[in-house]
Amino acid sequence: MPHQEQVMVHGNLCAPGPPNNAGYNSNPVPVIIQTESRDKWSKKMDFLLSVIGFAVDLGNVWRFPYICYQNGGGAFLIPYVLMAVFGGVPLFYMELALGQFHRTGAISIWKHICPIFKGIGFAICIIALYVSFYYNTIIAWALFYFYSSFSSTLPWTSCDNAWNTENCTNYFGKDNVTWTNYSRSPAEEFYTRNVLAVHESSGLGDVGYIRWQLMLCLFLIFTIVYFSLWKGVKTSGKVVWVTATLPYVVLLILMIRGATLPGAWKGVVFYLNPKWEKLKETSVWVDAAAQIFFSLGPGFGVLLALSSYNPFNNNCYRDAIVTSLVNCLTSFVSGFVIFTVLGYMAEQRNVNVEDVARDKGPSLLFITYPEAIANMVGSTFFAVIFFVMMITLGLDSTFGGLEAIITAVMDEYPDTLSHRRELFVLGLVVVCFLGSLSTLTNGGAYVVKLLEEFGVGSPIIAIVFLEATAVSWFYGINRFSNDIKSMLGYTPGLFWKVCWVAISPAFLAYIIISSLLNPQPLTLFDYEFPDWSITVGYIIGASSFMWIPIYMVYKLVWTPGSLKQVRQMRVQTADQNTMIPKQST
Repeated sequence: MPHQEQVMVHGNLCAPGPPNNAGYNSNPVPVIIQTESRDKWSKKMDFLLSVIGFAVDLGNVWRFPYICYQNGGGAFLIPYVLMAVFGGVPLFYMELALGQFHRTGAISIWKHICPIFKGIGFAICIIALYVSFYYNTIIAWALFYFYSSFSSTLPWTSCDNAWNTENCTNYFGKDNVTWTNYSRSPAEEFYTRNVLAVHESSGLGDVGYIRWQLMLCLFLIFTIVYFSLWKGVKTSGKVVWVTATLPYVVLLILMIRGATLPGAWKGVVFYLNPKWEKLKETSVWVDAAAQIFFSLGPGFGVLLALSSYNPFNNNCYRDAIVTSLVNCLTSFVSGFVIFTVLGYMAEQRNVNVEDVARDKGPSLLFITYPEAIANMVGSTFFAVIFFVMMITLGLDSTFGGLEAIITAVMDEYPDTLSHRRELFVLGLVVVCFLGSLSTLTNGGAYVVKLLEEFGVGSPIIAIVFLEATAVSWFYGINRFSNDIKSMLGYTPGLFWKVCWVAISPAFLAYIIISSLLNPQPLTLFDYEFPDWSITVGYIIGASSFMWIPIYMVYKLVWTPGSLKQVRQMRVQTADQNTMIPKQST
């Protein structure tokens, strides 16, 4: 990795810039001096597929369909599109532009934007670690299913297995089967009792032992991750040609197959039939905003890292529009893939569509869909390709998440790590593997839920809010626009500036406040998380976010002079210093 330099005036809390956000035609602004040794993407498509692979993840397949039907079906698409246009896409564009212009990771980039906010970079890396602790475990579950699918009769087809209970009810191909609140499908018991073994755990207070089968699956996942990342973007850029494109082939096959199932139309009608009264509920808008932000992924440092390897004059505006559209359309199409199967399930059970999937989140992919696949003609084939799709979707996001950490840390400490990437990546993968062990226990699903809810949820939204505020108001929207002009040859339009300055931060603030005022009880598999676990969750969330105020205090204490003197020095510096970029090709 290259060493990056910038002339900095001692004592600055924010990057030097003129008052009133004047552009650098009148007052020069600092630009990073680049060396020629920084890695670059071999092809433009390597970058695009990497970004699409990161943004299009398991959440597009499970979270979007579930949130959609939970929040009024087709009516949910209205707040989803509005949040995307005014919130998600502008922030997505902002991060691609920042990474491409400054060409550095999530930590050291703040030296050039506003050093007092450098704690944001550390917080992003910690959150990325938390994601790696649980997200790869979900991929390991998919790998377990993939291995189990290689049989003439899928193991979640019948109730005749050792893990089944008297509540197991198989209604496919049978008449006059009574489905009660106590009934459990073979697929549900396979997931909860054979894969997770949650029945052997009483909750977070007694998670039980590590399941060696899942640990082996996770080890294989991290082995793939290591050899995809150890040499940098030149290797990961080749891997994504498979992992980012294969899911679309599988989605097309599954959508065609789902459309031919009896009762599929019920699911499609439920998916597209709007319930307008839902739009009056605050939770619907909060869910829409959260979904688009978690889907596109601003704030995770991944977009900064991936775009930092682009040529200086790459059209990041077009990249932002294309990849955002692909992401949102994938979510929409995934809804048809899921809802056709939900309609089929409802037809077989003789119930309403909304009564089919009782569990949230991953259960939609690990219970409902496998159950439907098990009763299709050619079930083994469809099961294999479905779980291959899940594994590849997950791997792409893992590549992006860990690359964000790798790029951020190596750019921050280039003298120490620039020639030791392989060892650093190995150490990072080992840390992620060890951090994931608690999620491999009998009660690991509860740990996954806790990390997902508190380790990532509110902290990342708060970080995106601070990032947008720092760039728009401290770095300056005109300076940022001029940065984009130096790359693309034209200035962003008024729409983008208004979104960056006001609308996007306002939406983020709205999500944060709504989440704090309306906390939802945390449950999973009829297990209600105890109060002490919620306290632990808040501590996990604070453990990442706390580095932002800690670094601010550190910077204020160790920066000589008063705040007024620092501001005067900043303005004087803007008038006196000109810094010329050395653009790499």
